[in-house]
Amino acid sequence: MMIMSAKDSTLFTLNEVATAIWEAADGCTPLDQIVDQKVCAVFEVAPSVAMSDAESLVAELSSHGLLLVSEQPISSAKTPAKETP
Repeated sequence: MMIMSAKDSTLFTLNEVATAIWEAADGCTPLDQIVDQKVCAVFEVAPSVAMSDAESLVAELSSHGLLLVSEQPISSAKTPAKETP
């Protein structure tokens, strides 16, 4: 997968593991859960190594403005209730 920074048009090529992390980064799921469910469950890698690599990836992408890092999940916008006729 390739992603591009809107800030400076830099292209980034993501390998399979980085793609799995990118696709799972939904603003609600903690990184350790992504690593456990999307990386360690699919790829043969020790959890400590996977987490360290994931943290490095997130730091790199964040430094280019491609990911926002937060200690708290991003709250979803409230959708207005549907009116019933």
